[in-house]
Amino acid sequence: MLKLEIVTPERKVVDAEVDSVTVPTASGEAGILSAHAPLISALKPGIVTVVNKGNTERFAVSTGFVEVSNNRVSVLTDIAESAEDVDVERAKAERSEIEKELAGMATAAAEETEEIRERLDLVNARISLTKM
Repeated sequence: MLKLEIVTPERKVVDAEVDSVTVPTASGEAGILSAHAPLISALKPGIVTVVNKGNTERFAVSTGFVEVSNNRVSVLTDIAESAEDVDVERAKAERSEIEKELAGMATAAAEETEEIRERLDLVNARISLTKM
């Protein structure tokens, strides 16, 4: 078993014993099971999947960090939302606005559009979450 905490600046979203966690890291998805090697990694916007006794819960998360040590997983992020928290129509409208903003910066360097692309990844994760 793993002790999982998902924390945002506003609240503790999850504080539970779980079987496994999958997190979107800067270098790809990381699956975490009991006895996982210590790890500290940057999060990228995406979906955190939590499995406990055959039940699966998912959360859309923004950027942040994940730390794994001694069967303890701490996910620190600015945003963590369940499917019930997502307003799909608002998310779709936001995606359209972000895509227009990104299209207007087509010639900009990748570093200049990184924050916009992260916002797009988050809104896409929100929308995907509601379809799962």
